[in-house]
Amino acid sequence: MIITRRAFTAALSLTGLLALTALSPLPLIGQAAAQSAGSPTAAEVAKPGALPDMAIGNPNATVTIVEYASLTCGHCATFNEVVFPKLKAEYIDTNKVKYVFREFPLDIKAAAGSMLTRCIAKDDAAKYFAVTDLLFRQQAEWVMKDTTATLKRIGKQAGLSEQAVEACLKDQPLLDKIAADQKYANEVLKVNATPTFFINGEMLRGGGSFEEFDKRLKELLKN
Repeated sequence: MIITRRAFTAALSLTGLLALTALSPLPLIGQAAAQSAGSPTAAEVAKPGALPDMAIGNPNATVTIVEYASLTCGHCATFNEVVFPKLKAEYIDTNKVKYVFREFPLDIKAAAGSMLTRCIAKDDAAKYFAVTDLLFRQQAEWVMKDTTATLKRIGKQAGLSEQAVEACLKDQPLLDKIAADQKYANEVLKVNATPTFFINGEMLRGGGSFEEFDKRLKELLKN
């Protein structure tokens, strides 16, 4: 799903986040973003973005998985609950794989969640993954109910004051970086849905079962 500027404006007015953030409509993806010819290369996938990558696992692993996800995506939440723990136990915690999570917010609520996660974690990747997991597990609560109040509560649980959460959600430069990275993912890497995965630069669309990942990873780790 590609969100247009008009759709973002409507979403902002509905969520109640506009009054809190005072941000311009999220300029994530235009009506029909141009895409590069051919499949993206591994180098294009690995290229550093406007925001530093959040990665866990062995930084020198021969296999890297990159996930693009939206915090409001139901399929992403299911993957986080069902598949990711098995991947983590089998491949990440055993130092066989490096795992990178990148934001691809499909709406203003997802963008707000991503901003809060970045503010809470700062440069701590383990904390970033922990907050991401929390937001996925509580997705129904903070997406379907009072988004602003719930994000404030989550921020407080993580040690941020209400003022710090408000300042985070008003951080236009942070929002601009998230938007820039999503634009690159869409235009260059051809990401247009969540979750989307890259395994050593090769795209794997859809939720992906553990069996799919397990088969591909075993093949790559043989070499």
